[in-house]
Amino acid sequence: MKGEPATRFTLFSFTMYPIMKIAILSPFYPYRGGIAQFSAMLYDELGKEHQVKAFNFKRLYPGILFPGKTQYVDKDDQAEVVESVRTLDSINPFSYFATEKALREFAPDLIIISYWMSFFVPGYAHIANRMKKSCKVVALLHNAFPHEARPMDKPLAKLFFNQCHGFITLSENVKNDLHAIRPAAPCMVSPHPLYNQFGERKDRSEACTTLGLDPDKKTLLFFGLIRHYKGLDLLIEAMSHLDNTYQLVIAGECYGSFDKYQHQIDASGAKERIRVFNRYINDNEISDYFSAADALILPYRSATQSGVVSIAYHFDTPMISTPVGDFPASIDIPKTGIVTSAITAQAIEEAILTLFKNDQLATCLKNIESEKKALSWETFAGKVINYVQTL
Repeated sequence: MKGEPATRFTLFSFTMYPIMKIAILSPFYPYRGGIAQFSAMLYDELGKEHQVKAFNFKRLYPGILFPGKTQYVDKDDQAEVVESVRTLDSINPFSYFATEKALREFAPDLIIISYWMSFFVPGYAHIANRMKKSCKVVALLHNAFPHEARPMDKPLAKLFFNQCHGFITLSENVKNDLHAIRPAAPCMVSPHPLYNQFGERKDRSEACTTLGLDPDKKTLLFFGLIRHYKGLDLLIEAMSHLDNTYQLVIAGECYGSFDKYQHQIDASGAKERIRVFNRYINDNEISDYFSAADALILPYRSATQSGVVSIAYHFDTPMISTPVGDFPASIDIPKTGIVTSAITAQAIEEAILTLFKNDQLATCLKNIESEKKALSWETFAGKVINYVQTL
């Protein structure tokens, strides 16, 4: 728990705001992944000025439903250890009451609830409904609906959203999804702040040596969880048409079987220039992958926003993405990479060739440096506090 009661002068509105008691209900350490990392960074930043307490899950997913190898950080992760109250069990209704009780004992002015899929609605909706008369309840929507949708996603999301006073989204795309089921819901939109906890960019040749890559080739990186909607097959096909000055690194754990991708790689003329690291990439390894890369490729079939973009910004890595989700706003508008003309292998190939022509890479790097200044956690937290005052 951070912060002591005081008064804050915010640069964003030039208004004196009292220090608030803020509860954040979300996965935190020892859970791994982008949402736990995001919540930890927000906890730290809000805790510089406010009294903040983390409320965590004691069971996030039942083991039988989790598609990966583990939900938890391991000894090689550099995950931030956040002290939290672990009360919520996603499938145990008794824990919903226990979590409510713990929240009432803290008596927050504001509860921020991290939301990304409808599986958690029963617990979230109960807690929000029971707490909304005593404090403000704000949902931080990483997604309004899952990428791989199911029939009950929208009705369940609506049930939870109707219990909230306000919403925070990281893209206009998610805001539009929210308004599709709760029109005119009050919503703050702010870009995903930078993930800056993974160290600094290393010497490129050193990083290539660590990963067993040829430092003389142009290195393309696909990074993160491998799922169908992320379009890895399109990138592998595009790679087969690029000459031998290019190499591709695929780094991330596959949710489901990797066999179809491996068969595609084995049949590709670029097979010898594709390196696969089919596993969860620990925090202390991330710098190696981004330091070795000349460009991050995001060949997604669908998207909202991606935390991988904020990692790329931190490591000064230009990007190529398909024209889905928030990518046009976060990549094309600031000219920190190239957004393809279509969601096809050919369009991805053309964008890669364009990026490495003339001074495109240098231009992207210059624009990344400018864009990073607006993506700090201090800026994001300040916007959150200002927004909450309007509810």
